[in-house]
Amino acid sequence: MLLSEELAFQEVMKSYTEPLLKIAYLYVKDWQVAEDIVQDTFLSYYEKFEQFEERSSLKTYLVRITINKCKDYLKSWRYRKLFLTNRFSLTKKEQAHLVQQEERLDIANAVLNLPLHLREVVIHYYYEELSILEISTILSLSDNTVKTRLRRARQLLKEQLSMDEWEVLSNE
Repeated sequence: MLLSEELAFQEVMKSYTEPLLKIAYLYVKDWQVAEDIVQDTFLSYYEKFEQFEERSSLKTYLVRITINKCKDYLKSWRYRKLFLTNRFSLTKKEQAHLVQQEERLDIANAVLNLPLHLREVVIHYYYEELSILEISTILSLSDNTVKTRLRRARQLLKEQLSMDEWEVLSNE
């Protein structure tokens, strides 16, 4: 790799690490795993950067890689084993801390509890502030599918949240 390509790669990492970390975390709900996934994303980009055809923005391309890596992780045995192990090994103090966090983050938890296909649309629409068209490009879905998923996600959120919490979301 040439020096100019190396500098360009470092600039890509500086520019996109934080947004990719946020997206990965919202999928896997674990910062350490999210960091690993983002590292894998950049490694994949580094190994195959000449294959990037620029049919979409670089951010869209990297987000797509990150999402795919998150989905692969969520299907993996490593995740299932970690989930089962951690579920039964919390101390009472840790459990109390988690309950306290849950009380403060009801809306975020409701979003994170949505099925993955609905959660990703909500995250991109509200959190990343992407348009329906941008979301459909990133997820390789039709515009109508994105709109339908967004509507279904809103219906589920309305059922899960109290009226006060729902009013905050519906007024945005």
